[in-house]
Amino acid sequence: MIKQIALLFAMTTTSLVSADIRVATFNVSMEADNYVERGQPVSGQELFEHLKSGQHPQIKNTAEIIQRVRPDIILLNEFDYDADPKKGVEAFIQHYLSKSQGGAEPIEYPYYYLAPVNTGVDSGVDLDGDGVASGTKGDAFGFGKYPGQYGMALLSRYPIDNNNVRTFQRFLWKDMPGNLMTQVIKADGQAWYSEDAQQVLRLSSKSHWDIPVLVNGKTVHVLASHPTPPVFDGPEDRNGKRNHDEVRFWVDYLSGGTQSAYLYDDQGRKGGFRGNTFVVVGDLNSSMVEGDSLRDAIVGLITHDKVNAGFVPRSEGGKIHSSDNPLGDTHTAGWRMRADYVLPSVNGWDVTDGGVFWPAPADELFRLVKDRKSSSDHRMVWLELQFK
Repeated sequence: MIKQIALLFAMTTTSLVSADIRVATFNVSMEADNYVERGQPVSGQELFEHLKSGQHPQIKNTAEIIQRVRPDIILLNEFDYDADPKKGVEAFIQHYLSKSQGGAEPIEYPYYYLAPVNTGVDSGVDLDGDGVASGTKGDAFGFGKYPGQYGMALLSRYPIDNNNVRTFQRFLWKDMPGNLMTQVIKADGQAWYSEDAQQVLRLSSKSHWDIPVLVNGKTVHVLASHPTPPVFDGPEDRNGKRNHDEVRFWVDYLSGGTQSAYLYDDQGRKGGFRGNTFVVVGDLNSSMVEGDSLRDAIVGLITHDKVNAGFVPRSEGGKIHSSDNPLGDTHTAGWRMRADYVLPSVNGWDVTDGGVFWPAPADELFRLVKDRKSSSDHRMVWLELQFK
């Protein structure tokens, strides 16, 4: 009997270690502006009010998408931050994800990670060049009408090693060697950012996170971010240059050695990546071949010798949505670009499957993505990964 139990335990353990895990990123558009008419003021509490009820149709659809894809680890971009998780992430799990949506099986996430972001946080200086240090919107460290707008949250079915999380919310842009902030120039040739602004402006428009997740005895580092869109500015291209350097952050972080020696995290630790197995996730707002971003950084990340980018997630819905574009099936947003990424490490595992959740119009689940009010203007991207 003892031998049988030992054999069963060994078989179960082996099965767990070798099993695939599904990792996803999803810009869920769960921020206050999404819940009011365009141009109307927001309080910053709109999401949390809707999370209480468990009845908001758009949030129910978003939860159903997650239930249909069933990722083990998922980054949510544009999920408003509040320091009290009961108002935000826990309410989403309890009132939406743990209840069946549209007949889908409920899903539980016993672990999550969230932390402050730079959006809506007063910088104390004039950043948008209008001569006024308003403390909000373009004068916040990251564009936002209130602190925490467009925040991030990580949900996991596996434990998170919170003691070894690294965040880079307060890393200063000026401290990145060769940064493009120095190239943000006004029409008269003067620097866009004042000397005072250059001394305080943070690189991350939201934050950069390195979150170790403990998966069946192995540590997987989830490298999460949401760089600013490279638009909504002027000829100086301040957002385009910031987007470039926010993406470049991961290139340097993964490269190690002298290339990452300049980095310091919010916990006071210096240097770059210290692990083995990782996955880069997030809405990076950049494409190698489309859109308005400066492409050197995203090319550097996708072609990095530590990144396995050979599997490109695709969808039939995206192909039909942009039928005249040969890249349509790789798009991850309704505005027609590959913006959202799940990029695993070469070390540690292999890609066995993946996709973009974008059902074709003839599919019954198309109702979840048919327009902007159905769920989000982005689609969930996921990969199935198997440990080597």
